[in-house]
Amino acid sequence: MLQAAILYDTLTRHQFILVSASIPERFFMDALQGMNALTLVFVSLCVFAIAYRFYGLWIASRILELDGKRITPAERFADGHDYVKTNKFVLFGHHFAAIAAAGPLLGPVLAAQYGFLPGAVWIIVGCVLGGAVHDMVVLFASVRHKGRSLATIAEKEIGKATGFVASWAVLFILVLTLAGLSIAVVNAMHDSAWGTFTVVITIPIALLMGVYLHVWRKDDVKGASLLGVALLMLGILAGPYVVENETLRGVFSMSKESISLLIPIYGFSASVLPVWLLLCPRDYLSTYLKIGTILMLAAGIVFVRPVMLMEPVSRFIAGGGPIIGGPVFPFIFITIACGAISGFHAIIGTGTTPKMIADEREVLFVGYGAMLTEGFVAIMALIAACTLVPADYFAINSRPDVFAGLGMNVADLPALSAAVQENIQGRPGGAVSLAVGMAHIFSSIPFMNHLTAYWYHFAIMFEAVFILTAVDTGTRVGRFFLQEMIGKVVPKFNDKHWWPGIISTSAVFTGAWGYLVYTGDITGIWPLFGMSNQLLASCGLIIATCMIIRMNKAGYAWCTAVPGLFMACITLWAGYLQIFNTYLPRGDYLLAVLGLVVMGLMLIVFVGAFMRWKELLGIKSVIADEYGKSVLALAEE
Repeated sequence: MLQAAILYDTLTRHQFILVSASIPERFFMDALQGMNALTLVFVSLCVFAIAYRFYGLWIASRILELDGKRITPAERFADGHDYVKTNKFVLFGHHFAAIAAAGPLLGPVLAAQYGFLPGAVWIIVGCVLGGAVHDMVVLFASVRHKGRSLATIAEKEIGKATGFVASWAVLFILVLTLAGLSIAVVNAMHDSAWGTFTVVITIPIALLMGVYLHVWRKDDVKGASLLGVALLMLGILAGPYVVENETLRGVFSMSKESISLLIPIYGFSASVLPVWLLLCPRDYLSTYLKIGTILMLAAGIVFVRPVMLMEPVSRFIAGGGPIIGGPVFPFIFITIACGAISGFHAIIGTGTTPKMIADEREVLFVGYGAMLTEGFVAIMALIAACTLVPADYFAINSRPDVFAGLGMNVADLPALSAAVQENIQGRPGGAVSLAVGMAHIFSSIPFMNHLTAYWYHFAIMFEAVFILTAVDTGTRVGRFFLQEMIGKVVPKFNDKHWWPGIISTSAVFTGAWGYLVYTGDITGIWPLFGMSNQLLASCGLIIATCMIIRMNKAGYAWCTAVPGLFMACITLWAGYLQIFNTYLPRGDYLLAVLGLVVMGLMLIVFVGAFMRWKELLGIKSVIADEYGKSVLALAEE
C-alpha cells in the first residue's frame, strides 16, 4: 500500500520526497515521468465528481442548510433589471462566464515552471477544499444579505469599521487584478498582426450583436448567436490575408506600448457605454468560446493522448526560476489563483449572481459546481503547457537574456514558430505558450496538421476573450465601487445615471490599473495580482466563518476557517517575500507600496473578524430568527 506523504525539503535536496519505507522515491518519480495527459484528465474529473456529490452536498445540507422555502433576493426585490429569477442552467452559464478569466488559463501555465505535479495537486485539492467552498459560502452569504457586496456583508456580520476597510481593500485589489489580467493580453498581442486582428475584431462583432438584439430584432438570441459565431470564424479565416496585406499588417502589428494604451481605452469604453451595447453581448460570445473550446481541448487530449514532457518536479522548486523567482512554497499558491481559489469570484458571487438565484438550493449547483468547472479548465491549461518540450516552454515564457542563462537548447521551437507564423520566443505571461500547446494538440489530430497557425490564433482569441470579459466587467464594477465611496461625501455621485460622475470615476479607475499595465511587466504584476486575489479569497472565507458561527454552526466552522486561515498565512508570507526580496531590491517602489497597502488593509479586516469570532463564541444562549432557526445573534439581511 502507498502510505506516503509528499513533503518539500528546502534544506537539502530541494525536491519532493516520499516518506515511506516501502516505496522508494525514485520509483514514484519514474512512474510519473512521461505520464499520459489522459490520466490526469480522468483523475481530476473523478475527484471533482466525488467532491460535488459528497463534500459539496454535505456543506450545503448540514452547514448552510439551504432552504427552498426562503424567499431569495431575486423574488423579494424583483425589478426586471438587476433582480431577476433565472433558470439555474442559464445562471450557471452566466456565473461561469463571469468568474472564468485569465487565472485558470495563465496561472497553471506559469506554475508549470515547478513541474506538473505541484500544480496538479494544488488545483485539485485547492479547488475542492478551498475554491469551491469559498464560492458557495460567499454566494450563500450574499443571498441571505439581499444580494449585497462582500464589503456590505462584512459590515453587517462584523461591524461598520471593518466594512469600510473592506471596501477600500476590494477597490485596491480590483486595480491590481485588472492590471495582472491585462498585461497578459499585452504580451500575447504585441507585434502580432494576425493575433491582434482576431482580438480586435471581436469588439465590433459584440457591438453589432448588441444593436441586433436591442434595435433590429429584439430578443432574437438565436439569430444573434449565429451572427456572432459566423463572424468570429470569418475573423479567424481572414487572419492570413491581414498578414499578407502590407497596409493592414502595419495597422494591426502594434507595439507593446500601443497595446498597453488600447486595452485601458477599451476598459473605459465598456465601463461608460450602455451594458447591452458591449458588455452583455461580449459575455454571451465568450460563453460559447469558453465552454466550447475547453470541451474541444478535452476531446483532443482523449484522441491524441499526449505525454507530459515536463518533469513531475523541476529543479526550480527551491526558487531562482526564470518565470517565478520564489520557491514553490508559497509562490505556487499565488501563481495559480483562479484555478484553485480566487477572491475575484467573491466580487461576482456578491454582485450579479445572487440577484438572480431563483431557489436557495441552487447555490450548490451554481457556486460549488461552477468552481469545479473552472478547476477543470485549469487542469486543461496545465496539460497544454506541460506537453511542450521543457526547453521550448522556458524559451517562450522567459526573456531571451534570462533563457540564455539556463543552459537549455530549444527543440521544436523553430518549427513551432514557422507553423504558427509568429515569433513566439521571449513572450512571457503564459498566454503564448498555452496557445502553442493547444495548437500542438489540435494539429495532432488527423487532417489538422496543416491548420496549426489557425489553431494558434484561435487560441489567442479564445484567451483574449476570456481575459477582456473580466477586464470590462471588473472595470464597470470598480466604477460602481468608486462612485459609491465618493457618493458618501458627494451624494450626487450616487446617481448612477449622472454622466459627469460616470465618466470621471471610470477615467480615474481605468487610469489606475492602466498605469500599472503601461509601466509594469508580467513578472512584477502577476505575483502582486495573485497575492491580492488570494488575500481577498481568504477574506471571503473568514467573513463567511463569522456568519456560520453566528448561525450556531461553530462546530462546522472549520470547513471555511481552515482554508481561510491557511490562505491568509501562506499569502501574507508570499507577499512579504515578493516585496522585500524582489520589489524593493530592484526599485519597484510603487508595486511594493501597493502590496503593503493591500496586506495592511486585509490584516485590519482579519483582526476585526477574529474579534467577532471571539465575541460570538462567548454567547451562551440562542435566539430564533424569522424562520425559526436557532442562531447566536441576528444580522440585518
